[in-house]
Amino acid sequence: MKATIWHNNRCSNSRGALALLQEAGADIEVINYLDTPPSAAQLRTLLSEMGMPARDLLRSKEAAYAELELANQLDDDAALIAAMAAHPALINRPIVRTAKGTALCRPPETVLALLD
Repeated sequence: MKATIWHNNRCSNSRGALALLQEAGADIEVINYLDTPPSAAQLRTLLSEMGMPARDLLRSKEAAYAELELANQLDDDAALIAAMAAHPALINRPIVRTAKGTALCRPPETVLALLD
């Protein structure tokens, strides 16, 4: 099984999901999204695949959230997506995509639904 994980090694949820993928023997593409952030178009695709609005992928505890006054833009998906593309620390993680679907894997065990 092929899996892609948008990963941050400093995040326990992300490390947990990656470990579960490894235990399942998945062929894993690991994308450190802080070093290689998804574009706005890629974020739109991921959000569509997950069936969620941009605000549900946003990390409100990041400094950029307050600096960009994103609390005032929670109904503006385009603005939130642009902010996440420009400031990838705002993206909640981990996002995992397999042939079975795409999900924000918090808690990490959520990834199990994406495995064969």
